[in-house]
Amino acid sequence: MQARYGTATRNIDVTERLKQLARYERRIQISNELFGEDPAVGEHKALRIYARGRNRATRVFEYQEKDFIDSSHFNGWSEGRWGDRNGRGHRWDDGISDARERVTVLAASYGSGRRSREVTDVVRAMVRGGRIDMAVENHTLGTDPVPGRPKTLTVVYTVDGLRRQARVPEHGRLLLP
Repeated sequence: MQARYGTATRNIDVTERLKQLARYERRIQISNELFGEDPAVGEHKALRIYARGRNRATRVFEYQEKDFIDSSHFNGWSEGRWGDRNGRGHRWDDGISDARERVTVLAASYGSGRRSREVTDVVRAMVRGGRIDMAVENHTLGTDPVPGRPKTLTVVYTVDGLRRQARVPEHGRLLLP
């Protein structure tokens, strides 16, 4: 439906630019250069894509600056069959629930065997609207504790107060709940 890039207080509509890029690229890295503008100089930015699922509900996908978009997650991406056809613009926080967060991250580590790093704060920062949808990659987690070896992200969390654990291999995707 729409895409916005920046921060909560300073962001720009980048829907048309993404539509142009989608015709040629399957994997796109988020950066100021990509959009030809820095809407919030000196601040860490994110790209929010507002999409409508098969059930007609709006979902928000958020990618941090320097993350990659994998277009295979979106139907009709390369054909340009997207964009808000009724002209309604989205605010930065549209589609983000104001309800209490359902997911609470208690602890997170990333690595292999005894060689792992604590990444709790990084994973906590990925909670949006009570959910987490993040790529498990060295650059996303900010570390490569065991270069050249396969790694796993282990997350201990609660969902509405119930304690759980998730293990996701490197290059996988953490989706909670």
